[in-house]
Amino acid sequence: YSVIRRNGSIVPFDSRKIAAAMTKAFVSVEGPQSATSERTRDLVNQMTDQVFSVVTSRLPDGGSIHIESIQDQVELVLMQNGQYDVVRAYILYREKHKQERRRGTQSDTDPVEKVVHMTLNDGRRVPIDRKELVLKVTASCSGLSCVDPERIVDETYRNFYEGITEDEVAKSLILAARVLIEKDPDYSFLAARLLLSSIRREVFGEDVSHEDMSHRYVEYFPKYINDAFSMGLLDQRMADFDQCELAGAIDFNRDMLFQYLGLQILYDRYFLHRYNSRIELPQIFFMRVAMGLSLAEDKTVRTKKAIEFYNVLSTFRFMSSTPTLFNSGTRCPQLSSCFISTVPDDLASIYEAIKENALLSKFSGGLGNDWTSVRALGSYIRGTNGHSQGVVPFLKVANDTAVAVNQGGKRKGALCSYLELWHLDIEEFLELRKNTGDERRRTHDMNTAAWIPDLFMNRVLLDQNWTLFSPSDVPDLHELFGPEFEKAYLAYEEMFNDGRIKLGRVVSASQLWRKMLTMLFETGHPWITFKDPCNIRSPQQHVGVVRSSNLCTEITLNTSENEIAVCNLGSVNLVAHMVNDQITGKYVLDLPSLQKTVRTAIRMLDNVLDINYYSVSKAAESNRRHRPIGVGLMGFQDVLYMMRIPYSSNEAVAFSDYAQELISYYAISGSVELAKERGAYQTFNGSLWDKGILPIDSLKLLQKIRGPEYFECDTSQTLDWDYLRQEIKKYGMRNSNCMAIAPTATISSIVGVSASIEPTYQNLFVKSNLSGEFTVINSYLVNDLKDLGLWDESMVSDLKYFDGSIARIERIPVELRDLYATAFEIDPEWLVECGARRMKWIDQSQSLNIYVAYASGKKLDQIYKLIWKRGMKTSYYLRTLGATHAEKSTTDIGQLNAVPVVSAVRACFLDDPTCEACQ
Repeated sequence: YSVIRRNGSIVPFDSRKIAAAMTKAFVSVEGPQSATSERTRDLVNQMTDQVFSVVTSRLPDGGSIHIESIQDQVELVLMQNGQYDVVRAYILYREKHKQERRRGTQSDTDPVEKVVHMTLNDGRRVPIDRKELVLKVTASCSGLSCVDPERIVDETYRNFYEGITEDEVAKSLILAARVLIEKDPDYSFLAARLLLSSIRREVFGEDVSHEDMSHRYVEYFPKYINDAFSMGLLDQRMADFDQCELAGAIDFNRDMLFQYLGLQILYDRYFLHRYNSRIELPQIFFMRVAMGLSLAEDKTVRTKKAIEFYNVLSTFRFMSSTPTLFNSGTRCPQLSSCFISTVPDDLASIYEAIKENALLSKFSGGLGNDWTSVRALGSYIRGTNGHSQGVVPFLKVANDTAVAVNQGGKRKGALCSYLELWHLDIEEFLELRKNTGDERRRTHDMNTAAWIPDLFMNRVLLDQNWTLFSPSDVPDLHELFGPEFEKAYLAYEEMFNDGRIKLGRVVSASQLWRKMLTMLFETGHPWITFKDPCNIRSPQQHVGVVRSSNLCTEITLNTSENEIAVCNLGSVNLVAHMVNDQITGKYVLDLPSLQKTVRTAIRMLDNVLDINYYSVSKAAESNRRHRPIGVGLMGFQDVLYMMRIPYSSNEAVAFSDYAQELISYYAISGSVELAKERGAYQTFNGSLWDKGILPIDSLKLLQKIRGPEYFECDTSQTLDWDYLRQEIKKYGMRNSNCMAIAPTATISSIVGVSASIEPTYQNLFVKSNLSGEFTVINSYLVNDLKDLGLWDESMVSDLKYFDGSIARIERIPVELRDLYATAFEIDPEWLVECGARRMKWIDQSQSLNIYVAYASGKKLDQIYKLIWKRGMKTSYYLRTLGATHAEKSTTDIGQLNAVPVVSAVRACFLDDPTCEACQ
């Protein structure tokens, strides 16, 4: 890393100079004694590391950064650490030296006027032509009304130095545009187009205009295929297409759909490359994925289907999950998202399960493990005449394996472990993520989830006791649900009470529930998932049991010692299916378009099952027998904005119901259409589908078992489901499961819409991921404020000051403040109600995050009991208000714009002065 000085010269990056500048600022405020203070020294070292961390995240491959940008970051870090007097002194110091420079020579202070030479790729040095740069940026501004090419070029010159390379000039233009995204969302599209120019230069070895791409794509596509074959990157079956027809189907104008974050993610992590040089362009990438997903089609229609799939992907109407995008069409097509396994209770099988975790994680799969069968601490081991150390030591090994096998460096290894709530080790399991205690019995990198039977919730509500067992003494409990579970559990309790079962413990159900919520608040785990709704509503209960969910809690498939369940996922982008109704003038869903997309998505996902590479035979067997897939959705919050519906409203709940009913109907009918063509899945006979019981009907099964006291959920419907039942009776289903709503964190960023079913986190914030840090701004809000004449520098400053919230900006109309309420301003009960309406129609589950601004034991107790009473199967993360804020910076005139970081809210759950939550 190097630093560009104000006169354009380059010097090595030296963190000691940052530390020295901070120390001087402390001395000016606190006096000379602070220079030798241990507190000041430690604080300065910590903040210097923070500055360097940001620099490296923005320039992951190294490079040069202007000194002014570093000083801006120093101000930000001082503010983040609450050093407001010190940062004020630092700003005054900068302003003083700025004035001194102005009184000096103009050549040192005005880099725009000086001549800087650029080193071309062939080694020649030529003067940088400012007018040529302006023309280049202007060419990328087509259709963008709120960008200023001159401003971009002026900002870029700050990062120039004598001899700067051609590639670094391009990076400087992109950096200048991305810095201005907070000023207007159009700069995100401009930054994407400038990045696109760099990608084209990397691929073609020269600058190529957007207009020229209309024929360059056609010319390059066959060459790309041949080059990728010679490099060993593509499956040889990718030659079985009409390449000319595919090349002619590529629409170069779809490159313009990208925003900066989405394209940067694709460039960093998805495009095929050789020796760190990309060989793919955006439309080539989508065509490669589409071709890979067409390999299961008959050769006579393979090219036609590839074009159909390409059109759905490249227009952002549907996006496959990340593993599919990574690996489709490659020599190792591991296309599935998650794998769910049951860990048996013997040493060899435990380590075999951990080995399977490693093999599955190697090729981009997230993991869900059911550990309930493993005997508890103190259980007798017949083979050694000893006693078990319980499940926790094995969880530690599983945790470290997930860290070690990091999905080929593309994503971190990820695992969620599940334990049913009657397991004798449950209380220690709840504490796995704590930062205190024996580190050998902690798993800081692994997610955990509690698998909760309805009987436990009944006892919580009745304030009764709960008995914990070792699974070695009650081996069938994990296999049972509903009334059968209750009958067996009561019998085992009687056996424990009269001494026939020796190992066990009686606890208060209410106290265990409170401890679970306490740990959830303090550590974010365990996630709360419910066993009985997952099983009672499972279409596949005739051939097995749902023993856990997956990494993100949206999958509810059977597992066993012989079968590893597989998630095969993709998501419909609701935003791409909205049209303006000519009669009402309001946005509505385009039903024919949505139906077509969902049916195409079903076919794409069904193809995954036959194309997929399986590193573990148990996964292959499970997938081929049951053929489960999961169509989800994203952009739900965006659509509410388009329809002018606040998330906190009955209208949002009704739309959630309506949209999911449509997706469910189209998905199920799409699977029926495939069954007509390809036949029903192997285990269809005896399933709920076979019995004419659809997801809406299985909700009534749950209602019947629980009774009205413990079940409150809307069961209304609007479509002709009887017709669909008759179609299923005639032709069967191609897939055992069709729907699951995944988090879509990455693919929604690629598409440029709100994630999954999530509310807006903040209207302006900085998002961090493996590709760096990115400014995210709510374009819908910006457009509304522009219409009112309220979008200006002052509004940007206010958004930063209030951490992306407009609730306290009084000049904004109340109706807009309601519409653009952020996640922590929405009562979480609205999230639950919207989720419950979706859950009616889903044959699996949904990744439902809960946001609570000011958590208390009472509030969390109410929310999670409501989730259970609404018949929902699972929940995902609990987000509580903490140190969350948009990145702060100085304004153009150097004035401080800061707000203190909000401390994380503590909550009392046990009403006990000795409990950690209370402290």
